Amino acid sequence: MPACGQPAQPSPATWQHGHVTAATHSTLFPQAPDTADAVLDGLDPEQREVATALHGPVCVLAGAGTGKTRAITHRIAYGVRAGILQPSSVLAVTFTNRAAGEMRGRLRQLGAAGVQARTFHSAALRQLQYFWPKAIGGSMPRLVDRKIQLVADAAAACRIRLDRNELRDVTAEIEWSKVTQTVPADYAPAAAKAGREAPRDPAEIAQIYNVYEDLKRDRSVMDFEDVLLLTVAILQDRHDIADQVRSQYQHFVVDEYQDVSPLQQRLLELWLGERDNLCVVGDASQTIYSFTGATPDHLLDFRTRHPGATVVKLVRDYRSTPQVVHLANGLLAQASGRAADHRLELISQRDAGPEPVYTEYTDEPAEAEGAARRIRELMVSGVPASEIAILFRTNSQSESYEQALADAGVPYQLRGAERFFDRPEVRKAGIALRGAARFGGNDTLLDDAVDLPSQVRAVLSGEGWTTEPPAGSGAVRERWESLAALVNLAQDFAAAKTGATLADLVAELDERANAQHAPTVQGVTLASLHSAKGLEWDVVFLVGVAEGMMPITYAKTDEQVEEERRLLYVGVTRARRHLHVSWALTRAPGGRANRRPSRFLDGLRPGSTATVGRAAARGSGGVERGFTSRPDATPRRTQRSPARCRVCGRTLTDAGEMKLMRCEDCPSDMDEGLYERLREWRGVQARLSGQPDFCVFTDKTLMAIAETEPTTPDELARIPGVLKRKLDRYGDDVLAICAGQELEQGPDGE
Repeated sequence: MPACGQPAQPSPATWQHGHVTAATHSTLFPQAPDTADAVLDGLDPEQREVATALHGPVCVLAGAGTGKTRAITHRIAYGVRAGILQPSSVLAVTFTNRAAGEMRGRLRQLGAAGVQARTFHSAALRQLQYFWPKAIGGSMPRLVDRKIQLVADAAAACRIRLDRNELRDVTAEIEWSKVTQTVPADYAPAAAKAGREAPRDPAEIAQIYNVYEDLKRDRSVMDFEDVLLLTVAILQDRHDIADQVRSQYQHFVVDEYQDVSPLQQRLLELWLGERDNLCVVGDASQTIYSFTGATPDHLLDFRTRHPGATVVKLVRDYRSTPQVVHLANGLLAQASGRAADHRLELISQRDAGPEPVYTEYTDEPAEAEGAARRIRELMVSGVPASEIAILFRTNSQSESYEQALADAGVPYQLRGAERFFDRPEVRKAGIALRGAARFGGNDTLLDDAVDLPSQVRAVLSGEGWTTEPPAGSGAVRERWESLAALVNLAQDFAAAKTGATLADLVAELDERANAQHAPTVQGVTLASLHSAKGLEWDVVFLVGVAEGMMPITYAKTDEQVEEERRLLYVGVTRARRHLHVSWALTRAPGGRANRRPSRFLDGLRPGSTATVGRAAARGSGGVERGFTSRPDATPRRTQRSPARCRVCGRTLTDAGEMKLMRCEDCPSDMDEGLYERLREWRGVQARLSGQPDFCVFTDKTLMAIAETEPTTPDELARIPGVLKRKLDRYGDDVLAICAGQELEQGPDGE
């Protein structure tokens, strides 16, 4: 087995040779297969069944890492290349722009360009724009990206005050109502029937929802749910338009079918009409969006609705090692409910790897620092940062890991941030490359560039790319990482396409921008478990796996708890080889150690027993497996006495209050002038190191310094947020500022 992060040796091309090509990896720029039959090369028997089942309803039950996207893209490509499917007659639907872009890219590589691969919303919006003049007339309402301001205006019109969290939750209730086709008058009984815990009185939410719809009409705007609702309404009312759509699309493929909402299912039925040329792909064990109205019932009931359907189960896991797969299977073996009754037991196709590592920490800051330290070690050993991810339950957990990674000098990227091709530096780089492709013959910058990669390096050097990355992990580093990704892409492209020119690369970048098929950015990924769906890494750190966070505290019903279990299953199956699972006994240093590891790990981590009433995990080796650090090797912070407010004496538990060393409501004796001088100094330090301001010190830490006005290193070290590394680096400066001295800024900011 190759070392973590190193490329594996290529597998033989066909199943008959005893192996299959990796289901979740592919050459970056492969040559299109010569023939239709060549499209099937390298598929395993079940994937081949999917690829050749081109008629009638087909249901693919595909476990995590089993190559479902590979199977369905090869199915479409085989049908197109064999002349059975016309590219323009196929509509492939998935749930994210990234997944749709990846599907288009794969189809293009297989020689099946021209197939439409879109999200439900994108496909519906195109149809709505096209048919609006004929079906409705006049100008189509403007689509709003975010509805939260409209909801706030609706609440204000109803004289209902909502705080930030309530506003977000009421917005989510409106979205749920619309995808379940629930009108305002029916919200209260529908929510009660669905077992939803309304964030406000259901009558108030119904009132806000009703006014929200009125405001949209008054302002001539629509939201994303309206795109589906209006398309459904037109197709239901106008049979001529429905017939026109059905004459265009003859064959449908739906990925992630377990996440379909009732509204999306209704739209799919209207697209289909009386036909049954439908292929759906999904895994009930990866249903993690039921709070948005998604339900696996359409997947699980597919055979009932289509008695003659072909059902194929994909269980060969090409992504993860047997050790990771064993844990994933063990999680589902203890599950209950309808989705659990239809679970797939995965069979790893990879060589053995290390056991999952379980680590317990005293508090959350120690957990973040421990993860950052281990990641630093992995990177030193040769693991690319882009092959490492930290996954957490809620976005609010991100900040401490951003801080810890920045302190360790580890680059990172936030999943869900600005899309790669929308970044300003990438747009500017594209313009520069396009100009060089057109007029490069007259550019002295390219005189010494002998091949495509050197041409790209020469052009991008004018945009800020250098051979060595800048220090730090802030905006400067992020810009460099974006340009470095383009340089690496050019190298891969030139290696795969002999004689490729700068114009060829520009065309490839245009294709990728349209498909949102971004190159890899070198940085550790920070992501919530929900946003990590569909992704994978060599190394995954699952953090905060403790009761109260996994399952989260507001998961009350059995169904909600089981969805939390499936969410953890999704997290586990993101790891190819190395999996680190951790939890903290308390939130903040000095707090009461009253947390325990997640119940989902009972019977799976060493030293624990299975939850009473749960079925034992199936598979060889029993349920006791994995590795945990020895007690004397577990990173632990020095036990501290409880933190107390220095004004009123109350025990502090909030991290922000602990940094201030007082309650938020207690009076502050902060020196405002000192605070501003510290902020100015911090800004200089951040610019010099290319980091965000908070990576030097957070606002709360600066406020605490300005309030306590430390005069010695020991006094400064006692302020939470002033770690030893920061004390060594910044302590002299901070103490000098507190003493009223003026600093001279040298090249290192010292």
